[in-house]
Amino acid sequence: MSQVVIGIGFGDEGKGKTISYLCSLSPKPDLCVRFSGGQQAGHRVVVGKIDHVFSNFGSGTLQGVPTYWGKYCTVDPIGILNELDVLKSKGIKPILYLDSHCPVTTPFDKHVNKYNDCIHQHGTCGVGVGQTWQREKDRYSLMVYDLQHPWILKEKLKLLTDNYYTEIKNKESLTEYFLYDCSELLRSVYICNYPDMLKYKRILFEGSQGLLLDQNFGFFPHVTRSNTGLKNVVEMLNGEIPKVWLVTRAYQTRHGNGPMSNESILFSINNHHEHNRDNKFQGRFRISPLDLDLLKYAIGKDEYIIRAKKNLVITCLDVMEEYILTINGKIFRYETEDRFIETIAMHLGISTYDVYLSHGPDTILL
Repeated sequence: MSQVVIGIGFGDEGKGKTISYLCSLSPKPDLCVRFSGGQQAGHRVVVGKIDHVFSNFGSGTLQGVPTYWGKYCTVDPIGILNELDVLKSKGIKPILYLDSHCPVTTPFDKHVNKYNDCIHQHGTCGVGVGQTWQREKDRYSLMVYDLQHPWILKEKLKLLTDNYYTEIKNKESLTEYFLYDCSELLRSVYICNYPDMLKYKRILFEGSQGLLLDQNFGFFPHVTRSNTGLKNVVEMLNGEIPKVWLVTRAYQTRHGNGPMSNESILFSINNHHEHNRDNKFQGRFRISPLDLDLLKYAIGKDEYIIRAKKNLVITCLDVMEEYILTINGKIFRYETEDRFIETIAMHLGISTYDVYLSHGPDTILL
């Protein structure tokens, strides 16, 4: 049976850690499939002495599981090559398959993505994902398939810069660098289509962002331009609903602007493992006590998750200085971790036997 890992908050829940854990079990998955988002993911995985944040490769890479990048994800040739060099320096030789229908992010998309967010402040990672989808919608399409045809690629880039990105400076030099990176990319990955991947029997789908950032579920305009729930997965599986691993931290997080509950409640943690930081484009990394009603809302918005067999993963329990959450706007504090976990599971309708716990960057326990 296929499985999928979904974050149920505003992202940064611990999806990468969960994927790596599932890829460490026997029999391990044959393939890790990214089905939403793109290069803006930041999925941290720690295996032994290797610590890596995955953006362009699946989080099962350190466990030797190859990655398939589905057509619902954007592809950043420059980002892939940079991360590939980092992985190789750590002794890792990853295998990456790209769907030929994936939209390709150009340096021009990144530039406009950053410029637009400086004006609108909707929140962005600054790596061009949202602008790439906007450009595709505007019919200036550039897909992985096009990269295999040099003349077509050059002509499409010329039309793109002459008619769509007319205000960007240094277009010629950016284009030349990008063309070189595209040619290098073709030497480093495999290009195929999803039906070719169905030969794999054990497929693990890796979500991006969280349900509360879904373009249809979240708080527009502070959302990602992607389906972060099960919609894309069910389409890829021809209607099959996979087993779902729902992931949340033991507290609430959000990176950048947009609504987040419980921020007025005094709350502190001691997370010296945190790799998320404030940055120029995403903005401030925010935390607050867990809001069980918000998580229940997110799960209930996805018609497929409601019908799926579900496990729950609660991460970052080791950093909690107090066990605190809210239900119906009321604050509840618990003296023990067990009561805290039991309350979360009960409110979300999940048996405590199906709850997995994480007390560090590299541990998940039943």
